[in-house]
Amino acid sequence: METRPLPTASDRTAFKVLGAISFSHFLNDTMQSLMIASYPLFKTGFNLSFGQIGLITLAFQFTASLLQPVIGAYTDRHPKPFSLAVGMGCTLTGLLALSMASSFPMLLMAAALVGSGSSIFHPEASRVARMASGGRHGLAQSIFQVGGNAGAAFGPLLAAWIVLPNGQKSLALFSLIALLGMIVLTGVGFWYRHQHRKPKKAAVHAGHDLPRGRVIQTLAVLLALMFSKFFYLSSITSYLIFYLMQHYQIETREAQYHLFYFLFAVAAGTLLGGPIGDRIGRKQVIWMSILGVAPFTLALPYVGLGTSAVLTMIIGFMLASAFPAMVVYAQELVPGKVGTISGLFFGLAFGLAGIGAAVLGQVADHWGIAEVYKLCSFLPLIGLLAVFLPNLHQPLARRVTETATPQA
Repeated sequence: METRPLPTASDRTAFKVLGAISFSHFLNDTMQSLMIASYPLFKTGFNLSFGQIGLITLAFQFTASLLQPVIGAYTDRHPKPFSLAVGMGCTLTGLLALSMASSFPMLLMAAALVGSGSSIFHPEASRVARMASGGRHGLAQSIFQVGGNAGAAFGPLLAAWIVLPNGQKSLALFSLIALLGMIVLTGVGFWYRHQHRKPKKAAVHAGHDLPRGRVIQTLAVLLALMFSKFFYLSSITSYLIFYLMQHYQIETREAQYHLFYFLFAVAAGTLLGGPIGDRIGRKQVIWMSILGVAPFTLALPYVGLGTSAVLTMIIGFMLASAFPAMVVYAQELVPGKVGTISGLFFGLAFGLAGIGAAVLGQVADHWGIAEVYKLCSFLPLIGLLAVFLPNLHQPLARRVTETATPQA
């Protein structure tokens, strides 16, 4: 049986680099979620419909989703260590534009700029995480992604504490966050450049013997699972505040705290999903997290406020645990294309979330926000498709045992 060698001292996980890239991800996604959590302010100030709210999300996600695979494919061939700081600069510009926007088209333009920053940041940041992993790819991907999820959870709190009381122009204060991110990412860029200047070791691939057609089929299954996951997540991140305010008659600030609970659970699920995939196999994590969440999503539209908070936390935790496993699974499925695969999957995540926000906004305008959650509750059943995923990854515990034991 083919096994992978244990990491040597030179292959140890670079936790300082992973910490820096995770912290930068935290800053990047804090600014993104701050924009989303400020939707009630924009809706009132610009007299927007739910459909227009969805279009703001679409503008942000559209630029991110289209550019990410292109940037990832380009940097596979031409690595750009300092493009990370450039991406954060785009986000800074978009945030300043958002604070000064005086019309709906200007809001759309500012959101698109923030999305462009993310499209530059994510493929290269994911590559840095893999470079610094020391072979523990699931763990590294989780550390990287949990920074983003923690930032997404923190954004609504900043909106409740600072933006809502002080108005749209207070968003400009958070450009300082982007500036800090540029400084940190410049340091990461120097490390990244140094890695490329070092003598290259022969690549060691676990490999697989799947024919090209099966690889394409497997990617199609992964994309269907991504659709299920991110369409549902979009219903929560874009409209949970409005749903809770309307369905349970609570104030905006209390609803934003509920969004924070959900996003905190997403961060926890992201942190654990990768290491668990390293241990038990990525297919098992994908299967359990997406299909296993279905009973909770089906129950969510019919429970009280307290139970709703508990269920959204369970849903967030379970769904989020799948994404690190899915990204690393796809990287192993198509070895040697880290940037392309990372760009495709992060870009698809943004694109599906944006399309979902726009479509679900139209549904909410025509049939009511409660119908959105009843309709979306069936999406996790698409997780049944995970049965068609081949086993690519030998669990870490078993691999270590077999490597340490001589073969007969």
